[in-house]
Amino acid sequence: MRAVVVGAGIGGLAATLSLRRAGHEVTLVEQAARFTEIGAGIQLAPNATRLLRRLGLLDAVAAQAARPSHVSFRTWSDGAEICRYALGRAAEDAFGAPYLLLHRADLHQALAAEVPPSSVRLNTVVVGIDQDDESATVTTASGERLRADLVVAADGIRSAARQWLFGADEAVFSGTAAYRALLPTDEVADLDLPDLGIWLGPGRHFVHYWVRRGELLNVVAVVTAEATAEARTGVGMAAAESWTARAEPGEQLREFDGWDSRVLDVLERAGQVFRYGIHTRVPLARWNIGRVTLLGDSAHAMVPFQAQGAAQAIMDAAVLGDVLTGATPAEVPDALDRYVRRRLATATTMQANSARAGDDFHLPDGPEAQARNARMSAYADEHVFLPQATGWAVDVLDDRRS
Repeated sequence: MRAVVVGAGIGGLAATLSLRRAGHEVTLVEQAARFTEIGAGIQLAPNATRLLRRLGLLDAVAAQAARPSHVSFRTWSDGAEICRYALGRAAEDAFGAPYLLLHRADLHQALAAEVPPSSVRLNTVVVGIDQDDESATVTTASGERLRADLVVAADGIRSAARQWLFGADEAVFSGTAAYRALLPTDEVADLDLPDLGIWLGPGRHFVHYWVRRGELLNVVAVVTAEATAEARTGVGMAAAESWTARAEPGEQLREFDGWDSRVLDVLERAGQVFRYGIHTRVPLARWNIGRVTLLGDSAHAMVPFQAQGAAQAIMDAAVLGDVLTGATPAEVPDALDRYVRRRLATATTMQANSARAGDDFHLPDGPEAQARNARMSAYADEHVFLPQATGWAVDVLDDRRS
């Protein structure tokens, strides 16, 4: 069977590898002239790393990662610890796969290295996807038509394929924007930071963790932003989706004025800071039509507040490969129906949970924040792992219900 995957991000690469593992011929189409993955840190929980092991990639990915011993939640003003949860060896023993922190580029490179160059079409812009009962066709800007039995649209949060399939539908500004930076470890070694820290404050939260074998500190500082017309459309500096928009000098310090000195020290030492608006997609009732399906952010882009965006895309790819193992071209539409049935509810729930986590992180000082802190502390007293860790034990390939 022949497949075309549109988009060579983490989801598209994982889908390509899963479909190849299922025995199919895959052409990966990417508009960029070369493989590249910008961005900074990414967290991979055991529900994702378990699947990387099945693809034979876990060792390569883990070699570039950091393994946090715990996650620490802290208050914004003085850094007092609200609670902590175990990660590290305890999580790996409990869930059968590690919790890893790494640079997005390292994950992307590990995935890309497994795709044969002969299967990749770089510098190729897709301008249309159409289909009939027998096949689907991807049309490129040069006029070339790539015919296949299956098309997987992994073309990201600004997915054109999503609009071709389901009509006008834009990315939605989440009301939050993030500052991000990477700092060499020796520049923050004196601050005694936890392996993975999440600091909660009114209208803001601050996350930091080690990446690239502990050589770099990844920093993400999230703030609420007004939903102006510019913000809603992703235009304008506060809400621009671009990963490469530079913050004005000192802007991040003004946004976190009055926070604990360690937060301010990190932000002051960060040097170049980038800023981007965080966007999501409205949940869909289905992701597929006929021989064409969405995958990853094109289907279910979410805010990153439970660190599951990339994991959900990898899970999509694993299930897609599973339902198409041994499938004939005539069976593709039914197989895609099964893929969506197995994945849509879980991904949609994760979208909602991630949004609620952001609301919870940003509560104003006072009774609501005090009740949240008490609730978190009480839960941690009774549980070793984060509340969302109940999902880490689920092996998506064990769920083969029709």
